[in-house]
Amino acid sequence: MRIPKHIGIIPDGNRRWAKKNGLNKEDGYKNGLDPGLEFFKLCEKVGVSEITYYGFTMDNTKRPSVQTKEFTKACIEAVNMLSNENASLLVIGNSESKMFPKELLPFTTRKKFGKGGIKVNFLVNYRWDWDLTGFPEIKSSDISRIDLIIRWGGRRRLSGFLPVQSVYADFYVVDDYWPDFKKEQFYDALKWYDMQDITLGG
Repeated sequence: MRIPKHIGIIPDGNRRWAKKNGLNKEDGYKNGLDPGLEFFKLCEKVGVSEITYYGFTMDNTKRPSVQTKEFTKACIEAVNMLSNENASLLVIGNSESKMFPKELLPFTTRKKFGKGGIKVNFLVNYRWDWDLTGFPEIKSSDISRIDLIIRWGGRRRLSGFLPVQSVYADFYVVDDYWPDFKKEQFYDALKWYDMQDITLGG
């Protein structure tokens, strides 16, 4: 099986999952933490070399403050969890904004943990047009081209996810919400990717 070198994930559906389970919308975010760690371990197992997680965007911060607080807290905890793994961590986003969590400022330059086996990128307080305003380089230039993007929650859009690196990515959608992550979804995405005709325009 051909394994993608770089997988981007859009872990959507946290609020809808919470509502379905009789919880407040903001309660969905913390339930996405364990799936994020399990996803990392699966990538490590099959030999993926880079992962990018879509944390939150500048536009997401327009949501009610109680939700903003909880998804920010979840992003901080996710980065801290992966700092206990063999990962090389980088957080990309507008760190000059008050909405950027100060706890993640040390990660705006790449930090190696353990053996630093997998490059892991988190998009935090990110927006595509902010990324593209750098001259002569985009602000996310340390992130490589993405081979496969997997989006949970059934939506079929990129939502501004790394437009330059996504230019030739294959896009796979999981209808289940992110907190309902199962390893079978990961393997199904890999099987689907293996069947795609990867030409990169050639």
